Amino acid sequence: MASKNLTGETLLAPSILAADFSCLGQQAREAIEAGGDWLHIDIMDGHFVPNISMGPIVVKALRPVADETGALLDVHLMIADPARYIPAFCEAGADRLTVHVESTHHLQRIVQSIKDLGVKAGVTLNPATPLEMIAPILPEVDLVLIMSVNPGFGGQSYIPSSTARIAQVRRMLADIGSQAWLEVDGGIDPGNAAEIAAAGANVLVAGSSIFRGSGSVAGNIAAFRAALAG
Repeated sequence: MASKNLTGETLLAPSILAADFSCLGQQAREAIEAGGDWLHIDIMDGHFVPNISMGPIVVKALRPVADETGALLDVHLMIADPARYIPAFCEAGADRLTVHVESTHHLQRIVQSIKDLGVKAGVTLNPATPLEMIAPILPEVDLVLIMSVNPGFGGQSYIPSSTARIAQVRRMLADIGSQAWLEVDGGIDPGNAAEIAAAGANVLVAGSSIFRGSGSVAGNIAAFRAALAG
């Protein structure tokens, strides 16, 4: 499924980790109808990161919402032994499936297994992991996710050095002629969105600043759009 936004526009991926789970479908639909593009789903297992979130059942539950609204389900696996769960998340309806370089010694094999199941494959790494770790896999992925906080919990502050990392990955992608999405997740709000996009990101993940901001979900997304428009 193609993004509903025109090529070149910075996309917003509301992170449901910050949503109200008592009305998750309603909040997800509201975020997309207000101008969100992808629904970002953080999967945590309590081993790879010190928190537990959700599993394939939530992805499956949001698949109808994505189909109705034209959104993409952007699933970020923060889990140990990701190869074990790739088929389940693909079957549940993920459109994008991103794995950490730190979580496996067989990254190329996992990326290929995701693509073999008809899902776009992404790769990510923690803030302190050298960017060189993703260089060998860049020609094979559809998405690179830069973590701008240490993963595991929502509501953290953006790590300022992430901006330089975003710019470096943008150059790495350009050097190999890759059209992969460059996504950033962690501490993003209307105050820093333009800086992050200017560094080369074209997908911004935001959770607390959308679902728990001072305004409504629609109002918070409008603030992002205004900031990105300059």
